Amino acid sequence: MIPKFLRTACAAAALTLAPVLLAAPARAEDKAAILLPGSINDQSWNALGYSILLSLKPHGFATAYSENVADSEEAEALRDYASKGYGIVIGHSGRFISSIEQVAPEFPKVQFVVVGGNQGQAPNVMSIDYNNAQFGCQVGTLAARMSKTHMVAGVYGLEGVPNITAQAGAFRICATKAGAKVSIIYVKDMEDAAAAKEAALALIASGADVLTGKLNAAEAGLIQAAKEKGVYVTGRGFDQTAAAPDKVLTNITEDWPAMFGAMSEKVKAGSLFSTFTLYGYNTAPVTGGKLEYEAGKEFNPVVPAAVVDELHEMAKKFADGSMKIEPTREDAKGGS
Repeated sequence: MIPKFLRTACAAAALTLAPVLLAAPARAEDKAAILLPGSINDQSWNALGYSILLSLKPHGFATAYSENVADSEEAEALRDYASKGYGIVIGHSGRFISSIEQVAPEFPKVQFVVVGGNQGQAPNVMSIDYNNAQFGCQVGTLAARMSKTHMVAGVYGLEGVPNITAQAGAFRICATKAGAKVSIIYVKDMEDAAAAKEAALALIASGADVLTGKLNAAEAGLIQAAKEKGVYVTGRGFDQTAAAPDKVLTNITEDWPAMFGAMSEKVKAGSLFSTFTLYGYNTAPVTGGKLEYEAGKEFNPVVPAAVVDELHEMAKKFADGSMKIEPTREDAKGGS
């Protein structure tokens, strides 16, 4: 049996023939790899991870990836890439942080990056994320304003992971402040669309008429439940708008290429980072994410102009620092 992490799809930089010489092969610091917890075809989180990798090619990196990496294979996969000269090795979710912190000291000249993590480790482990709390708060307000039953709900995975706590907790805080009752369900597997759909249907049966979530491939089940039952939902990408254009209100779209661009150039120049970098409305022009219904349009036309204005005002307050939100695990707990 060949371990999943060895079944990688590599996209090496092409060698260009010149009249006399071949182009020099990529140096160690010019190679980047990413480990993904699911499939690049999930139209959600893992597809975003693949987009990060593709965004490094214009910066001169040869790339490789491993998908469907099991917990038990993480450390070995990280070592494999680092030992083969990859200068940037990325774990695509906070679940990789423990393995990366274990392996990184063995390769002090490699930049390890946790996507969606919340901590760094000197000298070469950094985390990058967007401000889930800011966007979760906006979605919570939107959901409450669009609800007729004054009952809204979220379906999430990975309970207790910091960025899930931030988004789910902010959703609850801001939806509650806007007058809605909030219910949250956690599913065991971020990739299980059937489980997410079942959870969403249960929430709808209990009266929720606007749903949200932060899932991987399982996000498709959430969208499908909303479509079948005729309730509103927010998603994570334009594919979800296309799947239910009448019911998707907006998507939290994540701009990982912008977040990674500056870091990759500095690593090529010899820098290493051990920081946690958080992007949001207060770090413009790179905010890490946007609310987008489709290209060039923030919201479904059914969202009233007054609600749009309220969400814009909220973004301005996050940007100037007059509004801050720091959800706790209690805010993000499952249940009502």
